[in-house]
Amino acid sequence: MRKPLILFFLLLLFNQLKAQQYGLFNTKTLFDGFENPAQKTFVLDSSRKYASNFFLPYLGINATTKGGDDVIRRLISTGDFSATGISANPKDINRIYQNSNLYLFNFKIFKSYKFQKELGFSWQLRTDANLKYTNGLLIIFDQKEWSKIKEQSNNALNNDGYSQSYHQFSVTYRENYNKKLAFGAKLSLLSGITYNELKVTNSSLDFTSDGVTPESGDINMTLSGRYKSNFLRAKDQSTNILIPNFKNPGLAVSFGTTYISKTGYTLIANIKDLGFIRWANKSYVADFNNTVLNIPRGSTTKEAENRITDVVIKNAYNKSFISPTNAKADFLISKTFNFYTPSIIVSKNLFYNGGDIVLVNKFLYSGFSISAIPAYNFNNLFLFGMQGMYQTPNFEFFMGSDNLFKTTRTAYAAIQNTTSSSSGYNGASFYMGLGIKFGYTVEHPQNSSYMPGLDGQETSFFKRVFSIFSKNR
Repeated sequence: MRKPLILFFLLLLFNQLKAQQYGLFNTKTLFDGFENPAQKTFVLDSSRKYASNFFLPYLGINATTKGGDDVIRRLISTGDFSATGISANPKDINRIYQNSNLYLFNFKIFKSYKFQKELGFSWQLRTDANLKYTNGLLIIFDQKEWSKIKEQSNNALNNDGYSQSYHQFSVTYRENYNKKLAFGAKLSLLSGITYNELKVTNSSLDFTSDGVTPESGDINMTLSGRYKSNFLRAKDQSTNILIPNFKNPGLAVSFGTTYISKTGYTLIANIKDLGFIRWANKSYVADFNNTVLNIPRGSTTKEAENRITDVVIKNAYNKSFISPTNAKADFLISKTFNFYTPSIIVSKNLFYNGGDIVLVNKFLYSGFSISAIPAYNFNNLFLFGMQGMYQTPNFEFFMGSDNLFKTTRTAYAAIQNTTSSSSGYNGASFYMGLGIKFGYTVEHPQNSSYMPGLDGQETSFFKRVFSIFSKNR
């Protein structure tokens, strides 16, 4: 029963190394225009007026585990679980990060030559999870190793983690403030799908025994903490759970700017997805105060799951609560040298731990580009990503990974059904996308008899906003 049970327990705990796709920053792709709202998507005299992914793939998925590496690697690769070789010290903390960002649909319009105005609409499906837990949680599912935590029973099961998934419907607008400076914003309406959060602040273990060995008896867990979720049993979820219904509404905003200096440097700064979700009054909160959970030796997976679920249900009550989105602050500086474009990116989570320092090395030849992307994550992780792209003014296709070596090793081990020989943390990352432009060509007015937005009375939205600070007002 151990493999399904530990997976269930981990899913209960978090059921985010970020999938940012740094190689797409400053590429003027459709993805870049939605994720960095001040970025241009259209090229005068070349691009057509409309752009969309036409419901074709536009996605990014990223997952990383740090701590208990051999245990997790064995579980992923072969399906076998063993806690052999890991310490029972409660100070040994493990982490799981997961993120996905799927653009189900996006559509962008070139609105005006003057101020280079662009208006976009998008529908995304997002997930985000961050979990930290002790080795005791791993050991408890390997009866051969129970003797390790008999001496380290206090706080052996402490943990803190959350996950949430939601729909994000957005309107994006950008314009040039002048020839060098541009601003953009993205306003989003959110519809929550699932939320889970478990925080165990105090825990202790007691082992009953038949007098022969400690691992021959039952486990009694004493837990103190809080669990929050918008559902109690997965089976109670409706089959149309992925259909937006706005029972759990939320709002988010992104805003940013780009600046191109006289010497050719490009600067980009953003605040992304700053927002919240209000989970409905029918959501659940369960408080634990020295609650005892007994799992008899020899319990089946179903019996163990039922005992865990029963403890949650017994202590749960209906209550609305608010959760923040995983907002980020980004900064980029870049300059092109013929066919080579290096970019330095710094990204930091605003509400949760984590962030990245990234060096993107882009090599371009005749519409084809390859990017090598070394990165340091603030959770003390080193990554290396690669990206390939083919891009014309009216077509783009890209594919890549933020964590190439770990992804390759994990995929190989899973396919071969064998334990990977790699050391260190486990991880996997993949993203891809396609965008197409269509309609009239957005020609320069000197080359066209008609260009939308040439009305002499037209003004800049951001100029009107910033005019409130003018002394002449």
